[in-house]
Amino acid sequence: MSNTNQLYIPTFEDVKAAHQRIAPYIHRTPVLTSSYFDSLCGAELFFKCENFQKAGAFKVRGACNAVFGLSDEKAAKGVATHSSGNHALSLSYAAGRRGIKATVVMPRTAPEAKKAAVRGYGGEVLECEPSTTAREEMLEQLVARTGADFVHPYNDHRVIAGQGTCSLELYQEIEALDAVVAPIGGGGMISGTCLTLSNVSPRTAIYAAEPKNADDVYRSFHAGEIIEDDSPQTVADGLKVGLRPRTWHFVSKYVSDVLLATEAEIIDAMYLTWQRMKIVIEPSSAVPLATILKNKSLFEGKRVGVILTGGNVDL
Repeated sequence: MSNTNQLYIPTFEDVKAAHQRIAPYIHRTPVLTSSYFDSLCGAELFFKCENFQKAGAFKVRGACNAVFGLSDEKAAKGVATHSSGNHALSLSYAAGRRGIKATVVMPRTAPEAKKAAVRGYGGEVLECEPSTTAREEMLEQLVARTGADFVHPYNDHRVIAGQGTCSLELYQEIEALDAVVAPIGGGGMISGTCLTLSNVSPRTAIYAAEPKNADDVYRSFHAGEIIEDDSPQTVADGLKVGLRPRTWHFVSKYVSDVLLATEAEIIDAMYLTWQRMKIVIEPSSAVPLATILKNKSLFEGKRVGVILTGGNVDL
């Protein structure tokens, strides 16, 4: 589709340009600490709180970079995507700020709260069956019919560059991190994290945190090639999608390891965060903390960045 560009791999220059481009439309989110969690895992944790981001998730960064990077001629035809939630409402938010149309293909099983949020930002929702194949087929027909610019949720160089601004801000605020842990589904956030940290702090280890029930990245990482999983079932609804060539480029090259958490561990970590930090995070955001608590010896005595990717949870 329109954004493949012979697999253009974004550079750190793209991240810096994205940071300037999107600054008027996003929040520079806070970094919080918790002495309770530090004592629980024997490490110093620094939580980058994208649950406080516009539209409630980090994905606004990549969406704004893609939307505001379009020429007026292309923007006039609108933007389109497929997404189970946060990218959908982030793209709708960004399109609304620019005054253009956004159409989103969403699985009918996506949380009603997220569908309502897309419509609230002025986006149009087209419902499909809950599989990657169904999403992509409907999206392809939509783009052919309207000429809208397809902004892929993660396999898009503009989106990856935008997501890279999150760890850039984390690095600017908290230098000398031994490790950063972020959740992984399709790999947009991890790819942006790899892109930024490999340039500004190559000594920082990057860990991808994944639900055990949707462990295609873990299997891909150990097999050395992308392994597909069409419709995994997990409470972390933002992490059900699979890797694509651009994100695999970063995962295979820069990720130190992929860590898994069970459904119960994810829910426990989410509730603990609500209780102890008094902030609302969604299940996908709880996966990194769940994996840190499970692998304490790996992080003991270290300074660890934890990316809380969003707070759009159906209470």
